Amino acid sequence: MSEQADTVAPTRRDFLALTGATAGLATVGVAGWAQNAAEIDPGTIAKTDHATDVLVIGGGMAGLFAAVKAHDAGAATMIVSKGRLGSSGLTPFGKGFFVFDPETETGSIEDFIDTVSRSALGTNNATYTRQLAAHSLDRAKELEDWGYFDQTLANRPFMKPIEERAIPLLERVTITHLIKEGGRIAGAAGFRLDAEETVTIRAKSVILCTGAGGFKPNGFPLGDLTHDGTVMAYRIGAKVTGKEWNDGHTTRVDHPAATFDGWGDMFERAPSTTGVEVHHDLGVDLNYRAYRLGNPVAGGPGSPPDAEVKEVNGGPIVPEEFQRTFDAPAGGDGPPPGFGPGANVGGASAGMAIHKSEGLVPYNDRCASNIPGLYAAGDALGSHMAGGIYTQIGSSLAGSAVQGAVAGEAAAEYAAGVDAPTIPDARLAEITVDILAPLRREAGYGPAWVTQTLQGVMIPNFVLYIKKASMMQAALAYIEELRDHHAPMLRAANMHELRLAWETRNMIESAEMKLRASLFRTESRCSHYRLDYPEVDDENWRAWINIHRGKDGTMQLTKQPFGTWPEPA
Repeated sequence: MSEQADTVAPTRRDFLALTGATAGLATVGVAGWAQNAAEIDPGTIAKTDHATDVLVIGGGMAGLFAAVKAHDAGAATMIVSKGRLGSSGLTPFGKGFFVFDPETETGSIEDFIDTVSRSALGTNNATYTRQLAAHSLDRAKELEDWGYFDQTLANRPFMKPIEERAIPLLERVTITHLIKEGGRIAGAAGFRLDAEETVTIRAKSVILCTGAGGFKPNGFPLGDLTHDGTVMAYRIGAKVTGKEWNDGHTTRVDHPAATFDGWGDMFERAPSTTGVEVHHDLGVDLNYRAYRLGNPVAGGPGSPPDAEVKEVNGGPIVPEEFQRTFDAPAGGDGPPPGFGPGANVGGASAGMAIHKSEGLVPYNDRCASNIPGLYAAGDALGSHMAGGIYTQIGSSLAGSAVQGAVAGEAAAEYAAGVDAPTIPDARLAEITVDILAPLRREAGYGPAWVTQTLQGVMIPNFVLYIKKASMMQAALAYIEELRDHHAPMLRAANMHELRLAWETRNMIESAEMKLRASLFRTESRCSHYRLDYPEVDDENWRAWINIHRGKDGTMQLTKQPFGTWPEPA
């Protein structure tokens, strides 16, 4: 930072003291920099090579439908997942599936779109909102046929259509690189978690169904989602959007890191469908209250009545039409999981944006990115289906199914019109060296320590949620240090630590995106709130923010007006 900036913003030392990261620095000799106690000889790691027409990366709801529809459209299709099909990411947590049924809803699809747009303060992409409503019923019927609504876990119902179609499935494979050749997508590469083996998959088209991501926070089932797909795509030139939005999930004060204690009921209930019920939820209202009054805060179902809640002036704007109270539910069923009666703390989903609001920029209504042959669906696509706020219960899961199906058909159509990609052996060798670099490093930083440092910088309420330029600039200075100095020196002793090293790199780049986008948007809207720009600015900010990698390697930010598509790729 310049000397002038230093006189306004806190110094890095001041910022570290505030966040508690200074204590972490004191232990760097123990937990940070150390010799690499390698358990694997990188020179003995095997290599496997696959080829397909359509490669689906991700084993959640979006990935399921992407693979099924690409196969049914005639394309040879393969799925690769970091976890287990239907049992990793947020799919086990998603139990509500939105269905727009014209026979039971009193309003039309256009009425639904208009209501969502009012709640989202114009931030939603009406094309994808309409797509959700128009196709949700068909996707629900297919899931019903596969037995999805009859079981608490999704693996068996998901496996049914995959096994019937004999779609190849690679599980517990961490993808680290998307490969682009000749200006278009050519495949992906990574490594197995349970074997000493790298994996290369040549593909005519790739669909990212890699979900959302966070900074591995406590209190929400988000630990294995680290923006992998978004960051990999960004590195090869894809445009990214929506990084300034925040998901405002809270967790309980007592044992906040005991995820199952807070959310176990969600995993144990069978999925069900829900109809139109538009809200303005999961913003940063409670974060603002905590900023003004301190933690813990009262919020969510089961909280004290409004009369007992201390009045706080200012804060995020909620349209009057969508303001509501959180009285205890009728029937004596108690509050839903994750919301204790009153005592809650924020940051449970830190680093994640509102579902469907961040990810690759869509260039049309078929989930295409600006890179030919590369598609995204679900939380990996910044479709702004609901905009910068959570508007419709069950829309996230349904949106993933709908978009996965759309992307699958589009990717199959694209693959039918192009030749199989050619990737030079020298390029593959270069990628393999990069994948295994942390294993070869004789000494370096442990990924767990770097992640904890990142969390100490990014997760505080006064940085990530209740924003102002001075604190974000201070945080950005430290994230740049992690990017430039720590990420290139990450070490790994085994395949598990290799995964952690790559996840840490991805989180660092995502943190930079969130800070730069939040600094760029000089207003407050939906789940983005700035103390120094507390009002909605319709004159200058009826626009989404897109990020791309410049020729010099720096992040470049541009505006895309609401209701428009980007310039042709």
